[in-house]
Amino acid sequence: MIVPKTQQRYCPFCRKHTEHKVEESKRRPRRESTKGQKRYRRKLKGYGSFPKENPKGREKPTRKTDLRYVCSVCKKKHPIGKGFRVKKIEWLK
Repeated sequence: MIVPKTQQRYCPFCRKHTEHKVEESKRRPRRESTKGQKRYRRKLKGYGSFPKENPKGREKPTRKTDLRYVCSVCKKKHPIGKGFRVKKIEWLK
């Protein structure tokens, strides 16, 4: 996907349209916050492969990219949406 390095966007902090620089931030792995997820992980440990075997080959083919927009006036960053799946990002100058 081709993404421009700068865009005219609405800044929620300035409350007006300003020039924004686009940057890609690294997505960190999520913590297991839910009780059920912790229980499921504990169950997967088991004794070797007991009581459940680890699900293999269920991962997604791509990771979600997280684009952050940096306002040129107030220098604050804000994301737009929750990101999207794309294999590669090319920057348009």
